[in-house]
Amino acid sequence: MKKTQLSDTQLVQEYRRGNGEAIAELIKRYQSKVYSTIYLIVRDRYLAEDLTQDVFIKVIDKIIAGKYNEEGKFSHWIGRISHNLAIDYFRKNKRSPEILCEDGSVLFNTLDWLDKNTEDEQVLEETRASIRLMIDKLPENQKEVVMMRHFAEMSFQEIAEATGVGINTALGRMRYALLNLRKMYEEINKAYDKNPYPS
Repeated sequence: MKKTQLSDTQLVQEYRRGNGEAIAELIKRYQSKVYSTIYLIVRDRYLAEDLTQDVFIKVIDKIIAGKYNEEGKFSHWIGRISHNLAIDYFRKNKRSPEILCEDGSVLFNTLDWLDKNTEDEQVLEETRASIRLMIDKLPENQKEVVMMRHFAEMSFQEIAEATGVGINTALGRMRYALLNLRKMYEEINKAYDKNPYPS
């Protein structure tokens, strides 16, 4: 049977048996979908091309390691890998942004956590890391919206299209994310208000 007539799962099985043409067919099938998914998030053609290559390297590694779950659809699996890789790019390569609330106020600004006169870059970076950790603690769908909105600077319409949900759902996830971040921020502030070095 021609490779083009095989299902995605059959191609994965063929590749596991050592048939290199099978993975070439999978790449051919999904290259455009992966690129489009990533480009919609990063909005940079060259970066999207690089990350697309990274996706297929990851896909190959996971198939070889036996980490592809054949119970799910291959298209959904590779779509999720593409999506996560694009979001991870912003997590690793962009500093924490100001998170704006619905009323336009800033939820937290890293500089507000420090003495305005400090020049301690290490403390500043640790503070930014704390914010990234807070974002990482959000439920996955809320974290996704925050990363897209405030790191990738995507509109809610673009977020809705990229995640396959309605715009109201995207807005709702951001609202709950802001509520959760505010709660975590207030808890951290309470901890900072307690003097750990009593005289």
